Order: sequence, then C-alpha cells, then structure tokens
Amino acid sequence: MTKSQTTLKGEVDLSNVNTGGNAALHQPLPERLRPRTLGEVVGQQHVLGEGMPLRLAFESGRPHSCILWGPPGVGKTTIARLMADAFDAQFIAISAVLGGVKDIREAVEKAEAARSGLMPQRTIVFVDEVHRFNKSQQDAFLPHVESGLFTFIGATTENPSFEVNSALLSRAAVYVLQSLTPEELQQIVAKAQAIHAVPAIEDEAVERLIAYADGDARRLLNTLETLSITAEQAKIEVMTDAWLLQVLGERMRRYDKGGEQFYDTISALHKSVRGSDPDAALYWLVRMLDGGADPRYMARRIVRMAWEDIGLADPRAIQMANDAAATYERLGSPEGELALAQAVIYLAVAPKSNAGYKAYNQMKALVKSGSTQPVPMHLRNAPTKMMKDMDWGKGYRYAHDEDSGFAAGEDYFPEGMDNPHFYQPVARGMEIKIGEKLERLRQLNAAAAERRKP
Repeated sequence: MTKSQTTLKGEVDLSNVNTGGNAALHQPLPERLRPRTLGEVVGQQHVLGEGMPLRLAFESGRPHSCILWGPPGVGKTTIARLMADAFDAQFIAISAVLGGVKDIREAVEKAEAARSGLMPQRTIVFVDEVHRFNKSQQDAFLPHVESGLFTFIGATTENPSFEVNSALLSRAAVYVLQSLTPEELQQIVAKAQAIHAVPAIEDEAVERLIAYADGDARRLLNTLETLSITAEQAKIEVMTDAWLLQVLGERMRRYDKGGEQFYDTISALHKSVRGSDPDAALYWLVRMLDGGADPRYMARRIVRMAWEDIGLADPRAIQMANDAAATYERLGSPEGELALAQAVIYLAVAPKSNAGYKAYNQMKALVKSGSTQPVPMHLRNAPTKMMKDMDWGKGYRYAHDEDSGFAAGEDYFPEGMDNPHFYQPVARGMEIKIGEKLERLRQLNAAAAERRKP
C-alpha cells in the first residue's frame, strides 16, 4: 500500500487559504478551507467557469436575486458569501429551519440601515433551506426584492419549482449545483493535507472516504476532522483503510456506497422483488437504507422495478411506486421511508410481467436495424386544403364510428411491414384480460381480411 500526502495530480494553489493565527487553527475544518475567491471553489464549473452564467453575474458588478439548488455540501453557502464579498455587500444569513418572519423583519431593518448610512452599502439576504419557509414567509421577501432593498439568495435541496412560490421564483434566477465528483473531492482532501490539517492517508483510505462522502464536501471535511482528532489522540501517523473502518464503525464497513457492494445489494433487492419474496425484498431495502443509501435513489429504482417486472399485469404497482416516491419527497427521512417499504412489499406480491419491457426492447432493435419507412397516406394528418387535395388522410377510418369502437382490418404499420406482434401479454394479473382482448381483435382483423378476398 502507498502513502499519500496529497492525492491531487499536479499542484494545488493554496495561496489564499486562511491558515494564519491560532484563531484559524481552532476553526472547524470546513470553515478553514472555505474558499475566499471564486478561483478557490472546487466544482460547479458549469456555472462558475469562465463565460458561465454565475461567473458573468459576479463579473458584471450587479448582484441579482437567485436560488441555488443542489444537494448538501456542494457550495451553496460558500457561493452566497463570495457574492457578498465580490459586491462589498452586507451579508445576512437566515436559516429557514430555525427562523421566521421576525428574522425577515430584522433583515429588512438592517438592509435599510445599510442603504441609508454615511457609507451606503448593498445587502445580500441568504436564506438557507428556503423551501422550509411557508408561503406567507416567502411572500414577505417580495416587496423588498422588487424595490431593490436587498438581493435575495435562497439555497435549497428541493426542486424550487415545487417548493418556492411562483412569485418569488419569477424574480430569481435558478442555478442548479451538482454533487462533487470523486476527482473534486480528492482536491479537497489534498488541500486539507497541504495545510497539515490531517495526517498522511493511504490511497485506499482516501478512496473509501470519497465514496462515503458521496459528493458532499461538508460531509467529507467533517469526517476528515473527526478522523484527524482521533488519529492525534491515538498517535496514528498514517490513516490506513483498516483503521478507517475500525474508527468509523459498522456503517462504513457493511455498506460501501461507492463500491461493488452497492450494486450487489441493489441487484439483490431487484431480484427479490422479481422473485415475489416480500420479506427478502424488505430485508435488502432496509439494509441499503441503514447503510446510508439515498432514499431518493431507492425510490427511483423502485419505480423502475414496477415498470420493468410488473408492468401492465398490475398497473396499480406503478401508481404505488410513484406515490411512494412522492410521499418520501413530502415527508423525508425517516417517516417517508415507510412508503418505500410498503411499495417494495406490494411490488413483490404483485403479479409479474416483463411483456411490455421485452416488446419495447425488441421494437427498439427493429427500428435501429431498419430504414425509415414513410407514414402511410391514410395515417397522415391533413390540416391544410393542399394536403387534403394530395390525399393525405384519405381512407382513414375513425375507430369511434366503427362497431365496438374498432376498425377491423385497418393497418397502422408502414406499407409492406408486417405486424411483428412483439407484445405478448402473460397469463397473469390484468394482462390475462389484455391478452383476451387482443385475441378478439385479431379474430376481427382476420375476419375482415377474409371478407376482402375476391
């Protein structure tokens, strides 16, 4: 195993990192490494890089209200603070979890005082977790944003189109921030090592820490700080992978979010649902949640299972999966995890069919392998007189005007192409009735074909 005093390929520019003085040494590691300039920000180059929207906003010299939307630990607070520094503005932070209208009122008073003082100053009001404010609390910002009293910056981990009032949303640009990549998290580890905030770390241990952080820089730095304190007390000079597992305990040992075990476990969950074993499916779901899997990721996989392995055999399963995902978004953890568990149980006991999944894949392969066939004339839309004169839509039979609402014998494929009948309903659940109906329709088509014979 190799020891790594820096895991970043190339040099790290630390000229502006605040390392001076004893006061800095007593600051939490995330604060000590908080970027002081845009150039120090790790990640988010899709909005902060040269020529990108947020970088242009900084360079314009004119702050504007915005909402920073992204997962935890990706730099929302840092960007807001940097914006205040760039515009020499008073920075007022409000936590929507702890604050209320009183805090908004105090922010307004401070902004008015800053604007009318001997040295007039702009104000930036930063609202963390803005989605936690209710409608009336969010509305309290509107007149002051419109008047230009202060610039509003909201940070949220939730989709602002659902959680932020449309009136406030219309007055703010939305910037979507992304989870940090493993390479970007590696840069942060290198910066922490470069200011001697952490001891040497084996490369394997660094990889495990980065996987554990899962794109969250704050989680990474808080974990590094805890490990450094523990290593100093235990007189550990090199943090090894084995020591890391020992210190961080069962959570990191039994569930590696970034490694092969993650995919093995989700595979076991999916196969248990497909195999109609509700207890096994529930076991693997709880294993993943207990190990730190993102419940939103689990919700997405559950929806996928419903479409892939149950499909039209029980359309209620798809609705159950979607409802469980929506319930989790509303309740969060741990309350919302019960909805995911109920959905997994339902999917496991539901009748199974992959008929739609197979038909879709077969049709994709067919379309890719063949040339593009023209749409038959009788199926074309004819919105203009010229098109009608060219016989577009001529001969089309309106199914609702036919007996039983079915135009027997009508062909909906390109000319010369036979119906491949890829979709074959299984004899389970609702697809039993679907299969019976399709068989009746095929018999009607066959009878119509016989009548057309000379």
